[in-house]
Amino acid sequence: MESPLQHWVDALGDWARELGFSQIGIADIDLHAAEPGLQAWLAAGFHGSMDYMVAHGLKRARPAELVPGTVRVITARMDYLPRDTPSDWRERERARLSRDANAGEAVISIYARGRDYHKVLRSRLQKLADRLAAAVGPLGYRVFCDSAPVLEAELAQRSGLGWRGKHTLILSREAGSMFFLGEIYVDLPLPITAPVEPHCGSCTACIDACPTGAIVAPFRLDARRCISYLTIEHDTEQAGPIDDGLQARFGNHVYGCDACQLACPWNKFARPSTLPDFDVRHGLDAATRAQLLTWDEAEFLRRTEGSPIRRIGFERWRRNLERISPGDARPPAPAPVEC
Repeated sequence: MESPLQHWVDALGDWARELGFSQIGIADIDLHAAEPGLQAWLAAGFHGSMDYMVAHGLKRARPAELVPGTVRVITARMDYLPRDTPSDWRERERARLSRDANAGEAVISIYARGRDYHKVLRSRLQKLADRLAAAVGPLGYRVFCDSAPVLEAELAQRSGLGWRGKHTLILSREAGSMFFLGEIYVDLPLPITAPVEPHCGSCTACIDACPTGAIVAPFRLDARRCISYLTIEHDTEQAGPIDDGLQARFGNHVYGCDACQLACPWNKFARPSTLPDFDVRHGLDAATRAQLLTWDEAEFLRRTEGSPIRRIGFERWRRNLERISPGDARPPAPAPVEC
């Protein structure tokens, strides 16, 4: 028998699309089965210097402890490829990664070339929650976008937005993995949406493509080896210098890394965003190291206003640029596979 609240789930889907989201789901809050995996990951030290991961403990897996009264989590997916993304975008991006770093190119992860996704998603999730509250009456809720101890991939998987890929990202048959996730914790017992079956099979393309071997086993990522972590989260003053052996595998990355996603065959289905927010700013899809090294701190702050890049600060930005030196080139990236 259909839940009397199902029509609100249907309405949420319509409202979400109007706001630029591609899909929503509804998850239960019982995440106890995810707790052992979280504890083991932390115990192994795979979180690196992200001490906040430890500080919040198991609150990540217990939504009702984070926001008392929560009984459901609305999950949302927002695609982020720029609107003018060509059909052969994976091939173009892979070619950039294969070039010798000495050619001068500076590669910035695709998601960071436009507006800061935190700002985009949070404001639109707030509008979605406000609309639901206006429709149903008194509603307790809180919006999240990578801003609190939330197991967002676990919630996305449970609510049917996709399945967990071997690189630990969420994968969708309709959209690959090139999307952001956001959540709304609510005290309304909306009907839960069903999870989907995984479709990675025996494919190991993402594992094979990781330049630094950060995917140490299927579904297990050691952030301390991950280029995204090392170029964004790693604080040299706190955690010490980046290992020379790992740095030698960075190639021309200066902010983030898309290697595992570019190798994933499901990303042939990745969709461009409908929003202008994620269009490329300041030519960051074709900037050279020489160009970026001309920025002083004032220029850095001006150019990265409203960008996720600003959060790493000028010193870390310069560190990443200056790290590229003669000989810093990776072997050609593996060819795309059809798993």
